Amino acid sequence: MATIRKTITLSDSHDAWIKAQIAGGAFTNDSEYIRDLIRRDQEGQNKLSDLRQAIAQGLESGVSDLSLDDIWTKAEKRSRSADA
Repeated sequence: MATIRKTITLSDSHDAWIKAQIAGGAFTNDSEYIRDLIRRDQEGQNKLSDLRQAIAQGLESGVSDLSLDDIWTKAEKRSRSADA
């Protein structure tokens, strides 16, 4: 994967925060920390998109004839199979 050099400007407090994360051993340098933030943001955006799609599907599906207990049971089964 090609890399691109970027120049960014941070406040003193942001810089101190990044340095603290590095000093704590979570990251080896500023770039690693920022790349991790970007990866987590991408994952969060993907999850948000999936949630929005699920909400839209739910709204489009209309009113269910199932009881609340039946709906919960189906949702739990679906969740378990997604985790597997």
